[in-house]
Amino acid sequence: MANERIVYFAHGQESGPWGTKIKRLAQVAENLNFRVVSPDYSGIKSGYGRVEKLLSLQSSATEKLILVGSSMGSWVSLCASEKLKPKGLFLMASAVGLENLEPTSPKPIAEKTLMVHGWNDEVVPVANAINFARNYQVPLHLLPADHRLITQLDSVTNIFQNFLQQCLESQKDGDPRSQWEKEQEAKFQKETIKQTQPRIPR
Repeated sequence: MANERIVYFAHGQESGPWGTKIKRLAQVAENLNFRVVSPDYSGIKSGYGRVEKLLSLQSSATEKLILVGSSMGSWVSLCASEKLKPKGLFLMASAVGLENLEPTSPKPIAEKTLMVHGWNDEVVPVANAINFARNYQVPLHLLPADHRLITQLDSVTNIFQNFLQQCLESQKDGDPRSQWEKEQEAKFQKETIKQTQPRIPR
């Protein structure tokens, strides 16, 4: 369907398609009228095998597509973004900068990309996420959590909901900026006009 909203979740290497995070985030997406797909990658050990499976699911290039990945699933979503060119990329505890995954830091190809990472991530060092975000100028939320992010699930959920709403706003009016960004620019323009208006002599 040309106007369908769809979210593809990609779970981590050792987890499954309907873990705690994905269940929670899927509910948020469904409340915003997205169709949710969470494939089971657990039988595929190869990173590229998982990428190929994700690419095979894309039925229409005109779908309003959001890719969501956790850990290795973030790497899979990043690699797939080059061909799928999604509206949004939402990356949690991203497996970037790791020597066992090549390329180590795939370029994000999406209109909007956002990362969430735990300060205490014991699997992917927080420095990896910071370096990736700096290199590609990607917004990064750092939370007091480990790799699973479960202790900060409420925060992750709120961040994800705001991200989806921003993606929908840019779809609706063709403007990629968030509502806050548009309000700030309008305020700036108003102040600029006010300052440049000639004063009327009294």
